[in-house]
Amino acid sequence: MTKDLVINTTSHETRVALLENGHIAELYIERTRERGIVGNIYKGKVLRVLPGMQAAFVDIGLEKAAFLYVADVLDQVQALERFIDEGDSENGLPTEDERGSVALPPIEELLTEGQELLVQVSKEPIGTKGARITANISLPGRHLVYMPTVDHVGISRRIENEEEKERLRELIEGIRSPGSGFIVRTAAEGKSAEDLQSDVEFLAGLWNGICSLRECKGAPCLIYSDLDVTSKVLRDILTEDVRRIVVDSAREYDKIVRFIETFMPKLTYRIELYEGEEPVFDAFGLEVEIDRALGRKVWLKSGGYIIIEQTEALAAIDINTGRFVGKHNLEDTILKTNLEAVREVAYQLRLRNLGGLIIIDFIDMEKEAHREKVFVALEEALKGDRSKTNILKISELGLVEMTRKRVRENLTRTLCEPCPYCEGKGYVKSRSTMVYEIFRELRREIRNLPGKQVTLLVHPSIASVICDEERWEIDDLEQAFGKQIAITARFDFHQEQFEILCD
Repeated sequence: MTKDLVINTTSHETRVALLENGHIAELYIERTRERGIVGNIYKGKVLRVLPGMQAAFVDIGLEKAAFLYVADVLDQVQALERFIDEGDSENGLPTEDERGSVALPPIEELLTEGQELLVQVSKEPIGTKGARITANISLPGRHLVYMPTVDHVGISRRIENEEEKERLRELIEGIRSPGSGFIVRTAAEGKSAEDLQSDVEFLAGLWNGICSLRECKGAPCLIYSDLDVTSKVLRDILTEDVRRIVVDSAREYDKIVRFIETFMPKLTYRIELYEGEEPVFDAFGLEVEIDRALGRKVWLKSGGYIIIEQTEALAAIDINTGRFVGKHNLEDTILKTNLEAVREVAYQLRLRNLGGLIIIDFIDMEKEAHREKVFVALEEALKGDRSKTNILKISELGLVEMTRKRVRENLTRTLCEPCPYCEGKGYVKSRSTMVYEIFRELRREIRNLPGKQVTLLVHPSIASVICDEERWEIDDLEQAFGKQIAITARFDFHQEQFEILCD
């Protein structure tokens, strides 16, 4: 499999696409105005301690106070280890769902109002809620995650070779300073002592700089801003199997060269500065694939298709044979459609970055052997996914329940917003439904309206149906109530909007 990184940078947005065999597999987007704060380190001041919630509100200089839970004040080594094992995030921080359940002292014994402390953002502010923060600072590097306040060495469980685990543990034990801790990331497998030493020195230097700023700055203030999207992707994704990096900005090109020289001096990559007239994402055919990933229906090459529906709690994926009629028998047609859909589903999960609970409705298969074959194919297709997945066996109804770890916002929420016309429902009332609803309202109101003239304001498409197909109903109303009904089309009206006025 060939892998490439294609980077498109403008003054307002940076997009990084990971290509596998020429097709976009993962997309990372960062907009200047919307740049996240997860991973940022602040010097904060405790505003209020809440014993009833075992939490505290901390002023870190943002519009809303940040939220600090009691477990985030203490060392959560096991939770952090599990988080690193299960799929490497962009910032190395565990979320509230990944924390272990341990006996904790009351928060009022740990914090007091007015106290200043160093904290790191672990969750973006959402709606009316402030940011979620932790006092357990972690600094992710290329091969290691540095925990300056924890005396511990952990190894990613994704490194399965016990001898390699022991080798890495011995290397870190010999390098680290007393009292500090490290989690060895999966990318460290097979790396030399020099590679790890370079990471340790960089992260230790970064921490020393943070400590210096903490001493000379007053709370609340920003102490350290996390890496931008390009640097994060290079740190977390760039491995020996990436063939080349293509970037369309000279400034970004220079930054990438410096980053690789600093973090990966032993690795040589083919870095290309794209200077073509056609936009770089267009040149690689990526815009079409991104648009396709925002659609509800995805066609398969055979003529079948999958439907993807997203809700707050889960994503539902439905497989259909569509235009595919097969060549032999029904069971063979169903099996081939399901197997083709497996590859597309795995691809769409990564590209759209769907997380949480996912239900896949495969076409019903009568033969147990066919169900097993599809299940094994799904497991194989998901092996290339860096996010942790758990899959249950296909049920007799043809359903697969699975979970996929949430690492960042999904593509639809990043690039889209709810439709202002349908208010996010995905549909509007049909013209016939609206016409009959209007007629019912007319019958309720017309007898109480003064005068002999009634004006009905409606959307043009509704006016067309009333004046043509349903004109007889208007005639009946006029005769029944002795009033004239004038239909006026309003182009600024929503299709479901109407008004009844009297002259």
